[in-house]
Amino acid sequence: MKKKTKKIKRRFKAHLRKNKQIINKGIINFFDWVKGAELVSLNECNIKEDPVRPELNNEFRTSYGRKIFGVKYKNEIHAIMCFAFANEIPKTVKQLDDFSKDAFLQSALRDQKVGKIAIAYTVWSKKKGGGKLIVKEVFKMIKKSNHLNRLVTLSPLTEMATKFHLRNKAKLIRVNETTQNFEYIK
Repeated sequence: MKKKTKKIKRRFKAHLRKNKQIINKGIINFFDWVKGAELVSLNECNIKEDPVRPELNNEFRTSYGRKIFGVKYKNEIHAIMCFAFANEIPKTVKQLDDFSKDAFLQSALRDQKVGKIAIAYTVWSKKKGGGKLIVKEVFKMIKKSNHLNRLVTLSPLTEMATKFHLRNKAKLIRVNETTQNFEYIK
C-alpha cells in the first residue's frame, strides 16, 4: 500500500511541475504580446467581426471626425475600438451620429478640435487581453489630448458589456432604454 501511495504522490507532483511550467510559459507569452503591442489608427475594419455594431459601415466609423483604433502586434490587429467625438453623451446610435456631426461642424468654425468627449461605441478583441489593453491605451491617448477630457461608452444593455466595463474600472453613469453609458476615470 505504501509503495502505491508513494508512486501516486510522485506522479501527482510530476504533473503539478509540468502544469506549472505550461501555465508560466502561457503567462510569459501573454505578457510578451501585451508589452509589444501598439495603438494604431485604422482607416477601416472588418465590420463583420464587430459583435456590437456590425450594422455600422466603415464610412460611418470614419466620417465626421470619428476614429477606428486597433492594437497591433507583429503586423496583426488583436483588438479594435471605434469612437466618435462629441460634446454631449448620447443615449442612442442616432444621437451619437447627430452629436458627433455637430461637434465636427463646430470644430470647423473654431480650432479644428472635435468635441470634448470621446464616445466609444464598439470594442472587440481577437486575442485574450486585447479589449482591456485597447481601453487602457485609448484612455492614455485621451488623457494626453489637449481637448478631450472624458472617455464614455455607448454600450449595449448586455451582461457581457456590463461585466467588461466594470472589470476595467469604468463607472456606470446612465442606463438608457436600449444602451448604457460607462465612464473611464483616472
